[in-house]
Amino acid sequence: MDPYLDWLREAGRAAAGLFTLPYFYIAVLFAWWHARNSVVLQRQMFHVRMYGSLSLLISRTLAGLGAGLCLSLIGLGAGAQLTNETLLCVWLAMAVLALFRLRYICLAYAAGALGLVQAVLSWTGWSGDAAGAAGPAIRALLQIDVPGLLFLAGLLHVAEGALVRLQGAKQAVPLFLEGKRGKPIGAYSLSGLWPVPLLWLVPAGGTDGLALPWTPLFSSSDAAGWSLLAFPVLIGFTDRTKTRWPEDKARESGNTLMLYGLAVAVLAAGAAFWEPLVPVAALGAFALHEGVLLLGRWRESGRQPVYAQDGRGLTVLATLPGTPAAEMGLQAGERITRVNGMKVRTKEQLHDALQLQSAFSKLEVVNREGHVKFVQRARYAGEHYQLGIILAPDEDADVVAAPRSASIWRGLRQAGARRRRGADPAHAARSDEALREASGASGELAAAAAGIEAAEPEAGRLAEERAAASSGLGTSANPAPEEAGLPPRRSRKPLS
Repeated sequence: MDPYLDWLREAGRAAAGLFTLPYFYIAVLFAWWHARNSVVLQRQMFHVRMYGSLSLLISRTLAGLGAGLCLSLIGLGAGAQLTNETLLCVWLAMAVLALFRLRYICLAYAAGALGLVQAVLSWTGWSGDAAGAAGPAIRALLQIDVPGLLFLAGLLHVAEGALVRLQGAKQAVPLFLEGKRGKPIGAYSLSGLWPVPLLWLVPAGGTDGLALPWTPLFSSSDAAGWSLLAFPVLIGFTDRTKTRWPEDKARESGNTLMLYGLAVAVLAAGAAFWEPLVPVAALGAFALHEGVLLLGRWRESGRQPVYAQDGRGLTVLATLPGTPAAEMGLQAGERITRVNGMKVRTKEQLHDALQLQSAFSKLEVVNREGHVKFVQRARYAGEHYQLGIILAPDEDADVVAAPRSASIWRGLRQAGARRRRGADPAHAARSDEALREASGASGELAAAAAGIEAAEPEAGRLAEERAAASSGLGTSANPAPEEAGLPPRRSRKPLS
C-alpha cells in the first residue's frame, strides 16, 4: 500500500478527531470572550462600537486555521516526543510562571523554564529513582523533549508575527489612556487571540505507527512508527502604541516576533544535534523574549504622542467603519482644521460647523505628513452618524483604559476601564449608566462590536447624540430626516 495514502488517512483521522475534542471549542470560546470583553470596554469609553465580536471571532478563527495548516505541514518534517506528561508539565510551568508575571503565560517561557530545570537535574545527577514521592515528577521532567518543545514555541511565534502583520492594523482599536501628568491621550491597542489547531508528528506507542519515507528532525532512535497528535493552542498578542500609526506598529511588532521565533527555532534545531546547546536554547527563549519587550518599550519612549489635542484643530483618533468619515478617507492622526468654512478647535465648534450645511460637509484636513487636503461628501437621510469619527481625548474625557496588569490578581482587580483622576464630576455622571451596564468587562482592548446600528426612534436618537457629544464623536448634528425633508438613504441621492 502507498505510504503517502496511509499518511493522508492518518491526517484525516487526526483532523476529524481534533474537531470532536472539547479543547478546540474551549479555545474558540476564549477567543470570543476576549473579543466580547473588548466590545464592552469600547462602549465604556466611546458609547459606540466599531466591529462585531462575532465577525472578529470568525476572521481570527479562519486565520488560526490557516496558520495551523502551515505549522502542521512544517511539523511533518520536525516531529517531537510530545506526550501527555510533557503537556501536563507545560501547563504546570505556565501556571507557576503566571504567579510572577501575567505575560509569562507563553509556551516559550514554559519550554525555557522546563529546559533549565532539566539541565539542573542532569548536572546534579538526579534520576528520580531515589527521590521518593517526587521520583515520577523528576523522571517526567527528564524525559521532556526540550528541543522539540522549543522548536514548536519558535514556530508559534513566527505564526503569531504573521497574524499580527495580517490582522493587527485592520483590527486595531482606539482607547483613551492617562498620561504622565494626568492628561488624557489617545492610543491604539493591537490585540488578538487566535485558536490554532495543530497536527504534530509524534512517535506512536507499540507497533501501531506508520513508517516514514523521511527522517524527522527530532526523531527518536527507538521509535518503531509515527502518528499524528491533534491538539489546539491559543496564540495571543497585545500591545499599545501612543506614538506610532497602527500599521507601522503592526509591521514592526510582527517582524520582531517572526525574527524571535526563527532565532528560537534555529537554536532548538541546533540543540537537537548537539546536546550541550539545550540550556543555551532554553535560556535564549527567555532572554530574547525579554529583549523583544524591551525593544518595543524603547521604540515608544522618548517620542511625542501623536493622538493628542494641540489646539491647532481636532485630532482624529479613529473613524467608524461604514460612515462618511471612512468614505472620505480620514485617517487616525489627521487634524481637522475647518468644517464648512468654519475654524474648529473644540467638539462644540465642530457640532456647530456641521449644522451650517445640513446636506453637505466639506472639511479642511492636515494629513499625517503636514499637508493640507480637502475632503467633502453629501449627507443622506437615514444616516445614523454625520461623520463617524472618534476624536482624540480632551480634558472632558472621564474614562480611560486601565493599565496593563503585571499579575493575574491585578488583572482581575483592574480589568476594563476606570475613572480618570480629576475628571469633571458632571461628565462623569453622564457616563455612569454606561459604566454600570459594562461593569463586568476585563482584558485588553482588542476590538469593538459589529457594524453601525440603524437609526433609532427620535427619543433614542437624541439620547445617543448627547452620549456621542460627551465622548468626542463628531456625529449627530443633523435634524431629524422628517424635519429636514431629506430623501431616504437607500436612494443615495445627494441632498441639494
